[in-house]
Amino acid sequence: MNYWLFKSEPDTFSIDDLSKAPKQTTAWDGVRNYQARNMLRDSIKKGDLAFFYYSSCDVPGIAGIVSIAREGYLDVTAFDPKNHHYDPDSKKDAPSWYVVDVKFVREFKRIITLDELRMHAEKKLKDFVLLRRGNRLSVMPVTKKDWDFILTLE
Repeated sequence: MNYWLFKSEPDTFSIDDLSKAPKQTTAWDGVRNYQARNMLRDSIKKGDLAFFYYSSCDVPGIAGIVSIAREGYLDVTAFDPKNHHYDPDSKKDAPSWYVVDVKFVREFKRIITLDELRMHAEKKLKDFVLLRRGNRLSVMPVTKKDWDFILTLE
């Protein structure tokens, strides 16, 4: 099993939205970064777990856990001119973008804030990708060691 962190803006899509979705499952669409796309397409597997992380908000942090319900497949929003994720350069015969399906596992009792994570950056989370300077990926790997430690903060 591998571990991940998926970022979402809570005003756009929150963990509450996921918990209310049919079967508590949805496609994680709209990723428009090639490095993150490669992880969605090639590395993220059914059964993997991911932190659901709130970004671009007043209190960024980890809100809960999701599991991967379906491995990478075409992001059809890229082909729809009416969708805000539309990409005119992505072609069905040579697609650029992929999604995975995520399923709600649980919401944390509280958000584990980015500030709280940073407090552990020098010792316990020194290799945590989210805390690396300049890292802006919306999908990123999490080591088992970092995963286990972050769970102790809940």
